[in-house]
Amino acid sequence: MFAKERQDKIHEMLSKNGAVTTAHLVKSFGVSIETIRRDLLFMEQQRLLKRVHGGAVTIGEMKPLFNLEKRNGEYNKQKSELSKKAAEFVREGDIIGIDTGSTAILFAEALKERFTRLTVITHCLDVFEILKDYKDFSVILCGGQYMKGENAFYGALTLDILDKLHIQKAFIFPTAVSIKFGICDYQNDLYQIQKKMKECADDIYILADSSKFEKNALLKLDDMKIEYNYITDSLLSEELKKLYEQNNIRIFTGGNN
Repeated sequence: MFAKERQDKIHEMLSKNGAVTTAHLVKSFGVSIETIRRDLLFMEQQRLLKRVHGGAVTIGEMKPLFNLEKRNGEYNKQKSELSKKAAEFVREGDIIGIDTGSTAILFAEALKERFTRLTVITHCLDVFEILKDYKDFSVILCGGQYMKGENAFYGALTLDILDKLHIQKAFIFPTAVSIKFGICDYQNDLYQIQKKMKECADDIYILADSSKFEKNALLKLDDMKIEYNYITDSLLSEELKKLYEQNNIRIFTGGNN
């Protein structure tokens, strides 16, 4: 097989799965690891992919920025699936922080299905309304300046409240995640709250449906650190999961996986 034909097939694999592993390519094409590395290097130079440890990922396209109302109608099955998975990491009586966004709403509903006693810290008005009167939940709303389009609070007052609190587990909902480009979002004011919530927490959980993986957004919240826990739905490709595992990134998927 000529190099061009092999590279075309690699590009097809990337388009389908979002990632390829070097080991899989060596086995599929029956060539040496050096040959595959040369292919990937050439394709990166042509801006067809990004090389990472153990393989390559697609060039991360920018994830569009939509308002909360529109996001509430997108990928709800996937968001519900990953929210139920994320709830498995919570224990009765925990002190947890919940970020804002459409997935946060479904995560709050998932918590109601499993727990009777939690302390919830949030700047999301939707999460507050869902949990404020539920059983023995104690809900702390970090108020401040109100962002109507996101139904959330932000600003110096919100940051000041968070600065005085200790969170055992923080659940963050970014716009995009990528091995190369990290954990990303758009709203600068909410981005500041996400950063502060991470600083206040012992453990950090990044919740993102599979459509957000290997995408970009304007602001980089953080690198994809190996100490974080990443939770998504069962539609994330096996190739992408394998590549993340090779980079010591823990991916937990909902559904039957």
